[in-house]
Amino acid sequence: MNPMAREACTPAAFERLYQGKWDPWDFRTSTYERNRYQATLDALDRSRYQFAFEPGCSIGELTALLAPLCADLLATDVSRTAVERARKRCAMFSHVRFECDDLRRVTFNIAPDLIVLSEIAYYFDATELAELAHRLYAQLSAGGTLIAVHWLGKSADHILHGDEAHEVLLETLPRRCQTGARHTRFRIDRWTRA
Repeated sequence: MNPMAREACTPAAFERLYQGKWDPWDFRTSTYERNRYQATLDALDRSRYQFAFEPGCSIGELTALLAPLCADLLATDVSRTAVERARKRCAMFSHVRFECDDLRRVTFNIAPDLIVLSEIAYYFDATELAELAHRLYAQLSAGGTLIAVHWLGKSADHILHGDEAHEVLLETLPRRCQTGARHTRFRIDRWTRA
């Protein structure tokens, strides 16, 4: 692990990042991101979900694409600035709720039937990610979907590489429930809870 990555992954560090730049990863304008969003939507196993959860929603670009597929959608981020931008981006969707919260603390009143881990798993170490994955999968409704999609490049602020994050998920979650695809610059794995 990059020794600087742990400090770069704190809520305060993400807040500074969003205060310094409106869209730090060019989620709104990047062709790569648009292709990744489309591949994520294509990998979903249903056309409609009752309750979806998207942690690490950033400025709400993927949230806006998920919203029409969901009756209820909870999107969170550790940065208050990001949450406010996402809330404005998705203002037309009254059924989307935004909260400034840490994935490690989020709890649900009802079981989600979709959890989207997009560009977030590599901000945790292997032990923490395994614990999170186990907890999230256990909270899925029967037949619910957990989908993970991550960039495969290298970044100084990632604790794990995208492949390492997906290997942790594969070791933690039931392989018999998994399907996946590897793209040129990112990877997608999907689990459906039996």
